[in-house]
Amino acid sequence: MTNPPKSNSASVLTDPALLTNIKAVIAQARSHVKQVVNSTMVHAYWQIGRLIVDDEQQGSTRAEYGKSVLKGLSAQLTADLGKGFDVSNLRNMRRFYLAFEKQETLSLELSWSHYNVLARIENPAARLWYMQEASQQNWSVRALERQIGTLYYERLLSSKNKQPVEQEAQQNTQVLAESAKDYLRDPYILDFLNLQDKSYQENDLEQGIINNLQQFLLELGKGFAFVERQKRIRFDDEDFYIDLVFYNFKLKCFLLLDLKIGKLKHQDIGQMDTYIRLYDDRYTSSDDNPTIGLVLCSEKSEAVVKYSVLSDQKQLFAAKYLAHLPSEEELRIELQKERERVQAQLLNQQVKGQDDE
Repeated sequence: MTNPPKSNSASVLTDPALLTNIKAVIAQARSHVKQVVNSTMVHAYWQIGRLIVDDEQQGSTRAEYGKSVLKGLSAQLTADLGKGFDVSNLRNMRRFYLAFEKQETLSLELSWSHYNVLARIENPAARLWYMQEASQQNWSVRALERQIGTLYYERLLSSKNKQPVEQEAQQNTQVLAESAKDYLRDPYILDFLNLQDKSYQENDLEQGIINNLQQFLLELGKGFAFVERQKRIRFDDEDFYIDLVFYNFKLKCFLLLDLKIGKLKHQDIGQMDTYIRLYDDRYTSSDDNPTIGLVLCSEKSEAVVKYSVLSDQKQLFAAKYLAHLPSEEELRIELQKERERVQAQLLNQQVKGQDDE
């Protein structure tokens, strides 16, 4: 007698829609649990930091407190609750509270690891700005550390024409963009491309950006999305190729990016000016703002910047890129040079305006 075939539940076809919906519910539940656990931990560490500071203010000096009370507190908490309460962690919680004394300013989307990094930033305006950006842009802890290390906040401020910079930082800790110039900065740090060999060519630079597109978008700034590479434009029986095309959803315009190795030249600016005019004529929609062009070069020429259409063209820009991450001091020097150049340009414009009157 032949035995009846065994039931194979795996062979039964499941409704794909039902499976998708159930997976979505489970994923949402897990995400919610993770967020609740994370926010609870952040608030708990904030409270611990507050208790430590309150107790410290009632006791002796900070140095004596750190050596005695924190050491004893750490030993007792570790014995009672397990790992996670060594002296350095308790100090981190104390610093966390001091950096974010107003609990309502905390962003629940960020983890304790994020706040541990943020609390080390001395400038309060920069600290809150990095917190908001990390939350809005969904930065990982590693991405946050890199942006702080490359002075993202300072570079973004230095690209703006409003002075003094300190007043800009006080506008609700938000860098308010008003034009394309407010979204672009100088220099750009491309250390993640790992261009160790100085003999690399422009196509190597372009391919490196494509291979590390997520990191490049992070460096490029807020609101940019990749559109196309080597965009072909035909004009007067001649083909032109734009290295990279992006779109900024906040500015509502395209960004054309031309990569150059070596010193910026007048013909580079003229070429990009042509690209902008052609692209605006053929590819932008009626609801798009005018296209902007950025020539990214390894060495800027102040003479070209001063005596070319760059000086008065609102849609055309040039910026320097650094293939290797400089020291913080070297980067500050670069920023100071750029800030002085912008101030000099503003002064010249003011003098020119007075002369015209």
